[in-house]
Amino acid sequence: MLFELRQYRCHQGQRDNWVRYMEEVIIPFQVSRGMVIAGSFTGEEEDDLYVWIRRFASEEERAAQYDAVYKSDTWLNEIAPKIPEMLDREQIKVTRLTPTAKSIIS
Repeated sequence: MLFELRQYRCHQGQRDNWVRYMEEVIIPFQVSRGMVIAGSFTGEEEDDLYVWIRRFASEEERAAQYDAVYKSDTWLNEIAPKIPEMLDREQIKVTRLTPTAKSIIS
């Protein structure tokens, strides 16, 4: 089991738009392609922060799901083109995590 902790910074005034796009478009699309979204969060003290967590059973599953999502025509032609207006893609931070034995989200 492995997780990705993904931290994004939204452009000024775009976080509400980004959360709506994630919840109405991106998350449902990724789930339809097999991804497991373990959580989605906004920063309480940072009005540009958006964080989400994805879970994968293995590295092989992660690679297959990345291909299913990020190489799809839907992602490339419909979803991805709208992202730069809301997110500062240069500040995306992805941390890969392995849960400990006592983790309740594993």
